[in-house]
Amino acid sequence: MAFEVQLQERSGNTCELCQSTNNLSVYPIPPDGGSRADNCIFVCEKCLNQLEKKEDIDPTHWSCLRESMWSEVPAVQVVVWRLLNRMKNETWSADLIDQMYLDDENLEWAKATGDHHEAEAEDFHLDSNGVKLATGDSVTLIKSLDVKGSQINAKIGTVVKNIKLVADNTAQIEGKIEGQQIVILTKFVRKSS
Repeated sequence: MAFEVQLQERSGNTCELCQSTNNLSVYPIPPDGGSRADNCIFVCEKCLNQLEKKEDIDPTHWSCLRESMWSEVPAVQVVVWRLLNRMKNETWSADLIDQMYLDDENLEWAKATGDHHEAEAEDFHLDSNGVKLATGDSVTLIKSLDVKGSQINAKIGTVVKNIKLVADNTAQIEGKIEGQQIVILTKFVRKSS
C-alpha cells in the first residue's frame, strides 16, 4: 500500500496497539479500511491474527490497550474500543471502556461493523485434541467410519489431505477418501503434522 510509509512514520515503526516491532503490517479497518492511511493502523502479526479472528482472543496480550487507548489517532481509538468491547466480560476491559471517550463520529465508525460484540460467539473448527483446523490441512481419522450412501469404509489412520472447512458448521469438514468427497465430523480427526 502506498501509505505504508505514512503509517510507519506515524507509529514510529511499532505496532500501534502493543508496541511490538516484529512482523508489522497494515491493518485496514473495516468497513472502509484501505482507502487512505487514516482508515488503517500499523500492527504486529499477533494483533493482526486476533483482529482478523484467525486466533482466539487472548486477554493477557491485550493488556497493552491500557496504553494504546489514549492514542490521539482516531483509527487506533476505534480498534481499541472494538477490542475492549469484545472482551467486556473481563473486569479490567469493562473498566477501560468506562474511561474511554470517542466523539460521535468515531463511535459510529467503531459500531459500524458489529465487530465489537463479545468474543464468546467466535467458533473455530477444532480437531479431537482441540487443535485449530484450516482449509488445506491434512487430518488423520481416529476412528473407522462407514461412509453413508457408499460402500466405502474409511479405516482408522486414514490420512485425508487438503480438507475444506464447512462454513456454517464448525463440527464438520470436507475431504476426499478413495476419490469421493465426503463430510467428516471434526471429533473423529486429528490434525496431521
